[in-house]
Amino acid sequence: MAARSGQKIKIVCILDILRRYSDEENPVNSAFICEKLESMGVTAERKSVYQDISTLIDYGYDIIRATTPKKGFFLASREFELPEIYLLADAVKSADFITPKKTRELLSKLDGMLSRNQAKKLEKGIYMNFGNKCANEEIYYNIDSLSRAIESGKKVSLIYSVRTLEERSIETVSKERVISPYALTWQDDHYYLIGNYEKYDNLIHLRIDRMRNVSVLEEKSRDFRQVSEYTEQFDVADYTNKLFSMYGGELCEVEFNCDKSMLEQVADRFSEKIFIKNVTENRFGFSVKAALSDALVTWIINYGNKIEVKSPEVLRKMVKERAEKVLEIYK
Repeated sequence: MAARSGQKIKIVCILDILRRYSDEENPVNSAFICEKLESMGVTAERKSVYQDISTLIDYGYDIIRATTPKKGFFLASREFELPEIYLLADAVKSADFITPKKTRELLSKLDGMLSRNQAKKLEKGIYMNFGNKCANEEIYYNIDSLSRAIESGKKVSLIYSVRTLEERSIETVSKERVISPYALTWQDDHYYLIGNYEKYDNLIHLRIDRMRNVSVLEEKSRDFRQVSEYTEQFDVADYTNKLFSMYGGELCEVEFNCDKSMLEQVADRFSEKIFIKNVTENRFGFSVKAALSDALVTWIINYGNKIEVKSPEVLRKMVKERAEKVLEIYK
């Protein structure tokens, strides 16, 4: 009877071993599988391992018998292929609204979908930079609450925070709001709620990472037809399409002068640790180290007269030349 120890779960254990230890470059043989089974408290003979693998293949698992680089078996198809895992891992790493803690958790779960050797390759290719990651651990509960509110057509109450400039420091001001939520969308590396603030007859966009204490109310949401052009359903794809990087370059000190309305964009782009100076009633100055590139010029041009490059002269010239080229086509 001892030889039958763990027989009821043996086939499941074999599948787990193939998932964790095998891939195209690292097939595992029956001896290896028996050794791993024994460490799991399951006894098995090689013949029964072959039979169980045949059963798994009959059930639909893509298990291949390999002869090179060595003899053995490997699980050829998984829920996600290796390039798909790389893509998902990169998306998780680059998404600013995913906190450092949740980033590690999600990457660990993605690792679990690979063999151990594949996971090691993935880990070697991961560069973790949490500098721009949000610190709001409520964001996942917020997404759940907002999704339920949208589905049920209910309003939500929330505490929303925005940055303001006080002398030379960036302060956070929080206010309670009641919103009629219509859709969630991911744009420009941020997760947004599109909805209506009950005081106005228009649509607003609120970053979910700026929200706290999101609660679904019993009050029905305001009909989106009252505040948008849509009549049948709120078309988030159409709406976001109508709304209006990584490049190398010489690194140098850049000095800007900006309209105060640019504070959010500036802090998002260069972080809240920028050195602020020359604050007036309507404008403020700051300096950062930045790579001179076409991407930086595009970012500056995008905000028109709300932002001016004070130095270096080479960047001022780049912006001026780009602006002249734009102006030329409208003459």
